Amino acid sequence: MHYDHEPQFPEGFMWGASSAAWQVEGATNEGGRSCSAIDLNSKTKKPFADNSIAADHYHHFKEDVALMAECGFTSYRFSLAWPRIIPSSDGKVNEEGIAFYNELIDELVNHGIEPIVTLYHYDMPLWVEEELGGWKSRETIDAFEHYARVCFERFGDRVKYWLSINEQNMQIAYGDWLGVSKGCDNWFKDQWRINHIINLCHATAVNLCHELVPDGKIGPVPGMVPIYPESCEPMDQIAAMNAEEFTEKIWNDTYAFGEYSDFVKNQWENNNINPGIEPGDEELMKSAKIDFFAINCYRSNTAKWAPADAKEHPYELNKTGNKGELVFPVVPGAYQLVYNPHVEYTDWDWEIDPVSIRYVMRYMWDHYRLPLMITENGFGAHEHKDAEDKVHDQYRIDFLRENIYQLGLAIEDGCDIIGYNPWSFTDLLSTGNGIEKRYGLVYVDTTDDELNEAQARGEVPACSRIKKDSFYWYSNLIKSNGVNWGGEITHGC
Repeated sequence: MHYDHEPQFPEGFMWGASSAAWQVEGATNEGGRSCSAIDLNSKTKKPFADNSIAADHYHHFKEDVALMAECGFTSYRFSLAWPRIIPSSDGKVNEEGIAFYNELIDELVNHGIEPIVTLYHYDMPLWVEEELGGWKSRETIDAFEHYARVCFERFGDRVKYWLSINEQNMQIAYGDWLGVSKGCDNWFKDQWRINHIINLCHATAVNLCHELVPDGKIGPVPGMVPIYPESCEPMDQIAAMNAEEFTEKIWNDTYAFGEYSDFVKNQWENNNINPGIEPGDEELMKSAKIDFFAINCYRSNTAKWAPADAKEHPYELNKTGNKGELVFPVVPGAYQLVYNPHVEYTDWDWEIDPVSIRYVMRYMWDHYRLPLMITENGFGAHEHKDAEDKVHDQYRIDFLRENIYQLGLAIEDGCDIIGYNPWSFTDLLSTGNGIEKRYGLVYVDTTDDELNEAQARGEVPACSRIKKDSFYWYSNLIKSNGVNWGGEITHGC
């Protein structure tokens, strides 16, 4: 659809940015916080820094919120750290952790910024994994219920937008990379038992939110990567559909309809997989009515048919930022991913495809008819300050401008989109590349080497904040509610 006017963003649209506790807070041994499984996982990513210090948001949160307000934010999506709130198996609430999040939430509210809070963003307490069995154990459902109840009761008077589980689909698709597959003998089959337990935790949180938070709204956070067919060859279209099912749609259907699709049930039957469904589980899932979808979308993928006799190959992510090191997966009899010659790529071999965000919004609205918000979208890059302590990131401005414009076109297309919170506000710890892979509107003035050296000395570097060029550009855009684009749009239609 072509429009003869610029896209219009609705009044009250939530403009902000995102983070996650384990990637931004640091202070992993302060304030009564216990160790998480992702803490240990982050230590395996050397020579990059682990999350012990990260962006030191724990000590800079007031400064960070002041910068958000200066930028014009009306929302901020962040996560709570489970091990900071419930640090041990005795279930006792850590009041120091509660106090920290109360201060953060109050600071946001006092600056007119809507808190959007994720309950779980990869930081499972180590005690849950070691004493209960983590996602492999149904005992974790009760532990998660207790944690969620505490969060809703302590923060629900000021937090109305809640997110249950961040990128459950990616936790299953990249189980090894995120440490979810640890201890599994047969990940091909075990992943579905783990996935089912996570679904039950999600459903429990949804129902608790509606019970305990007046006017509270809650939704899941799938990681969405739209899949295009490589060609008009009919089997390439089937391959694209298969890839969507295996990486996204199975999860989204379950969230929206409260039941597993026939597609996934057939996969279980054909491969002799028992997902561990017990009496009462399906009723619980069916009862959990989500209010919206929060969506993380950075890029697209392209698929072509993989015959049954093709050689299987796993997805090998680019872990260095040296372009060309990514290896696409091959799933025999289903699909294989391939490079798209029609888009450019980042140094980490991620597609730069602004149109993908419009595609995702259209796809999700058409399928589920639920309000949508973007909770991650951004550009990771190698970055350094110049001699004048400035950071010029025109590439990020271009990326955000094009993506937001396409988001606006999706609104013009009829999608109910309520907010945009890109990744990330400040630079923070990347999942696998330390602070070297920077996403922020605000530069955190440290390096992986400095973080590693400071940690060895038992110190914390200054981690001073520097506003990037993208900070100023984004501020002008959001203060105009999406009118002042500050440059030419190249992908508009």
